[in-house]
Amino acid sequence: MAEGSSSHYQVLRVAVTATDKEIKVAYRKAARKAHPDHGGEAEMFRRVTLAYETLIDPQRRAEYDRRYAAGATGRTQARPGDYTGAAAPPPSATTNVKRPQTQRNTAGDPPVYVPAFDDPNEVPLIPKAEAAMQVHGLPRKRGIFGAEARIQREMRTVQLISRQILPAIPAARLINGLRSPSDNNHIDHAVLSGYRLALVGSMLLPKGAYAWDGHSLRHGGRSVAPPQLAHIVRHMQEIFPELNVTGWVVLHGPDGNLHEPVIDQYGKGNAGSAVEIVNGAGLVRGLKQFLSSGPAPNRVVVPVLARLLRGMH
Repeated sequence: MAEGSSSHYQVLRVAVTATDKEIKVAYRKAARKAHPDHGGEAEMFRRVTLAYETLIDPQRRAEYDRRYAAGATGRTQARPGDYTGAAAPPPSATTNVKRPQTQRNTAGDPPVYVPAFDDPNEVPLIPKAEAAMQVHGLPRKRGIFGAEARIQREMRTVQLISRQILPAIPAARLINGLRSPSDNNHIDHAVLSGYRLALVGSMLLPKGAYAWDGHSLRHGGRSVAPPQLAHIVRHMQEIFPELNVTGWVVLHGPDGNLHEPVIDQYGKGNAGSAVEIVNGAGLVRGLKQFLSSGPAPNRVVVPVLARLLRGMH
């Protein structure tokens, strides 16, 4: 195993939620196996010791988890279509052999965990029960002013996604109250399904018609500043290169009507925007299409979910 190819959690074979007691037990077991006096290798013993010293110290572990979420440990994740098995057999002399048809996975299929929790060669980074949960965390209070209004609009988004999107896509996972590992900005919500990740912000605005050209949101001749998601989307795309990352800002009206406020999309700049501005109905329609049209939409990519939960939540 190459240096840097596994995280400290994988070196000790513990979950990212492991307690100090579990880490100590795992360290003693791994140290006995890796110690040169017991037939192990000095390099592996050094890595086991480093992993233990990092994870057993609360401050060092917290800092490591932040880097772990940002993908700075050198661990790379498999992408759809990556080579993962043995070499392909040579082509048969008979070219008209009928090949078995592979079943196409759809967003409505039951979740498939990657890697599988029953694979003895893989370390379960989070418990299966936690990976099976579709909703993780709640909106957090940030600052003193406007906290109640912020929580109110974010809870409306949580309810909208939980009721309208998650039942249709069993593998989708909603994580609330995130903190971006790139610049400490807040991310209201993230929806992960297969190899697609949607970052979602929320706004509560009066009724009326709004115009979005991909750069500015305007209402009654005035500019309305939406959440600054574009740069976070770009950072998250760099952190998770195996995913397709997009940004969404949902505008909620005062009376809960999903079709209000009305948003007019116009301008050439809107086509290349990294963020979609939508009302409730638009979010439901757009997220369903985005998540379900990706490769293997019924997969739960456990390493990505673990990084989101451990290092960012």
